[in-house]
Amino acid sequence: MDGSSSSWVAALASLGVVAGLILLARGLTGYRSLVRVADTATSPISALAAGEVRVSGLVEPAELTLVSLLQSTPCVYYRSTVGDDRDSKTADTGFTEERSIGFRVRDASGSLRVFPRDARFDAPVRFEGETSLMGDQPSGLDIRQEGSTRLTETDREAAVLALLTVQDRDSWTPWRDLRGLRGRRSYREMRLEPGDPVTIVGRALPFSDLADPSGADNGIGSDPMLDDPEVAADIAAARSSGTLADDPSAAWGNAAIPGFGIGRPVAAPKIDPGATQMPLGDATDAARAKQTFEIAPETLVLAASTEVPLLIAHGVPGAVVQRGQTRFAVGLLGAVLAIASAMIFAVNLGGGFAK
Repeated sequence: MDGSSSSWVAALASLGVVAGLILLARGLTGYRSLVRVADTATSPISALAAGEVRVSGLVEPAELTLVSLLQSTPCVYYRSTVGDDRDSKTADTGFTEERSIGFRVRDASGSLRVFPRDARFDAPVRFEGETSLMGDQPSGLDIRQEGSTRLTETDREAAVLALLTVQDRDSWTPWRDLRGLRGRRSYREMRLEPGDPVTIVGRALPFSDLADPSGADNGIGSDPMLDDPEVAADIAAARSSGTLADDPSAAWGNAAIPGFGIGRPVAAPKIDPGATQMPLGDATDAARAKQTFEIAPETLVLAASTEVPLLIAHGVPGAVVQRGQTRFAVGLLGAVLAIASAMIFAVNLGGGFAK
């Protein structure tokens, strides 16, 4: 075998090792999910006790939903990836945005609030495509042109105002990030949407035991300022000194009143005596706002902890286990591929194929 052929064999063997190890890693991840889901029995939400639990039900939005990047779809989790074919060793050849937000899961017995910070998501691919040879965008691509969050219940007047407002598309971060990509692009988006069946394994605990409820409500892709150690230290110092208000009404004033500024406030706001008084919401509005925005301290919620990681997987438990089994089988094949490729590489390196 000549030197050129030997180089090709070495290159292909190297690719085989890398591909096999990637498949093995994914298979082991699927196996871990399989074991966690299979080894924990499903508990009805109405009968939950504190500790590690498995619940299964349908996703319900909480106060806010996310708006996915590539299809502008309301969801509670998305991972959007845009690939770029630029031939450059120094340029960033793609873009990824991943976010999650708090939601509820409902079964036949009730609903439970889920705080997704530090969760691992197993979500389905909802959109995949690439630009054509002529540069046409794939069907179904609808890149988000507004903010990444949306109120679950939008006031009619606010919705009309948003519809009539001309948006500067260049002002939004996704367009600024995607605008730098050149050539053909590939698109892929994974999502969990309201109404999706999910299986969740995590720790049930009283809401009052959450160290940072607002931070836990924003999972992947939360504000990076919240994760800055210096900012966190300043917040902790302000809280310990009493200068940080823990009561939303004291910290935000009128903005803490549900309905203020976007509809009918459920309580009388403090405004200038000469200003036009706003019509107040009725008892139904107040009850809906309380159910949406307030969580009693003793209410059990689902969250991650250092002892119990949080897994949020699409589908009923049986489907999640079957998916894990398939991934594990593929991972074993990846291990075989990696071993065989490594042996070929070693033989080729020793000049075995050249004899």
